[in-house]
Amino acid sequence: MRGGIYLRIHAFLERRFPERRVFLKSDSDTRFIRLSSETQIVAVAGLTVFVSWAIVATAIVLMDSIGSGNFRDQARRDQQVYQERLNALSTERDRRAEEALAAQDRFNSALAQISTMQSELLASETRRRELETGIDIIQTNLRETISEREALKRSVRDLREQTAPDSPEQVLAATAPEQLDFLTTALSETAAERDQIEADAQSALAQRDDLELELALTAQRNDQIFRQLEEAMAISVEPLNKMFSSAGLPPDRILEQVRRGYNGEGGPLEPLSLSTRGEEPSPDETRANALLNQMSQLNLYRMAAAQAPFSVPVNLGQVRQTSGFGYRRDPKTGGRRLHKGSDFAGGTGTDIFATADGVVTHAGWSSGYGKLVKIQHAFGIETRYAHNSNLRVKVGQRVSRGDHIADMGTTGRSTGTHLHYEVRVNGKPVNPMIYIKAARNVF
Repeated sequence: MRGGIYLRIHAFLERRFPERRVFLKSDSDTRFIRLSSETQIVAVAGLTVFVSWAIVATAIVLMDSIGSGNFRDQARRDQQVYQERLNALSTERDRRAEEALAAQDRFNSALAQISTMQSELLASETRRRELETGIDIIQTNLRETISEREALKRSVRDLREQTAPDSPEQVLAATAPEQLDFLTTALSETAAERDQIEADAQSALAQRDDLELELALTAQRNDQIFRQLEEAMAISVEPLNKMFSSAGLPPDRILEQVRRGYNGEGGPLEPLSLSTRGEEPSPDETRANALLNQMSQLNLYRMAAAQAPFSVPVNLGQVRQTSGFGYRRDPKTGGRRLHKGSDFAGGTGTDIFATADGVVTHAGWSSGYGKLVKIQHAFGIETRYAHNSNLRVKVGQRVSRGDHIADMGTTGRSTGTHLHYEVRVNGKPVNPMIYIKAARNVF
C-alpha cells in the first residue's frame, strides 16, 4: 500500500519535473550530473525561499529608511517651532521689560508731581491762615471804630438836647467853633477809615473765596494723582507677589527676611507728617503714607528679586534647552537617575551669567561636573553652573545678577557642549524652570 502511494507520487513528480541530466564535457572526458525530480523540487523550494526572504528584507529596509526620513523631518520641524517659540518668548520678555521701565518712569514723574503739589498745598494753607487772621483783626477794628463813632454821636446828641440856649456851654460852643470843626473832621475821618476797612474786608473775603476755589481744585488734582499712583502701585506689586508665590517663596516671610537683613541700600520710606501738634493725619496724609508703605514694599521686593535666581543663565537666542529636571535613563549605565537641573546646549565659549546676587563658594574642578561654579544666594538658595570651558570668577567673589561668570564647554561627565544649571534650596535640588517661568512676565 505504502509502496503504491510512493510510486504514484513519483510518477506525478516525473510528469511535472522530469529527470534531467547536466553534461560536463572536457577535452578528454564527458560526464553528467543526474537531477532527479526530488532534487529539482528541493532546489526550486530553496530558491523560492531565498527570493522571498530577499523581497521581505528589502521591503523592511525601505520602510525603515522612509520612517527615519520622516522622523528627521519631524524633528527638524519641532526644532524650528521650538526656536520660533523661544524667539517669541524673548520678544515678549523684552516688551515686558520695556513696559516695566515705562511704568517706573511714570511712577517717578508722578512722585515728583506729588512733591510739588504738596509744597504748593502747604504754601496755600499758610497764606489762607494769614488772610483769615488779617480778616479777623480788620473786622475787630471795624467793630470797635463803629462802636466808638456811635457812642460819640450819642454824646453829641445828648449834649445838644441837655444844653440851654443861654447856658455857659452854649456860649462856649458859640465862642469856640474850632472845637466843633475838629470834632466834625474827626468824625469824617473815622467814617472814611470805616469805609476803607469795609472795602479791605470785602477784598479779603473775595481773596479767601479765590483761595478756597484754588484749594478745591488742588485737592481734586491731588485725588487724581493719588488714584493714578495707587493703580500704578497695585499693577507693580501684584506681579511680584505672584512671582514669589509661584516660585514657592512665601512673600511675607521673604520680605520680613529682607527687612531684617537690610543694609541701607535704597532705604525704607519714612511716613509723611505735615502736622507738628500731634493732630490726627488728614485723608491725604493717610493716602500718602499708604503709598509710601507700598513703595517701601516694592523696594523690598526689588532687593529680594535680585537675590533669588529668577533670570536665565544664558541668552536664549543663542542656545536651546535640551533636557529638563526629573528622572531619566542614564545613557552609560542604562539605569534611571535624577537629573538635578536643566541643560542648555550651545556653542563652545557661549557666555554664562549669574541668575541672582550672591557669593561664589566654589570655582574649579568637581568630579562629574567638570569645571563648576557654585554661588550661594539668600533664602538658603544655591545655584550651580557645570561643564564650563573657562571660569571667570573666584571663590569669595560677590557677584550680581547678569554678571558674566563662565564660558560654556563640555568638561566633566558630558556628551556635548552644554550648560548644566542647578538650583538647590537648603541643599535639596529643585526644578530651575519654576523660578524662570515665575518671572517670565515680570522681568
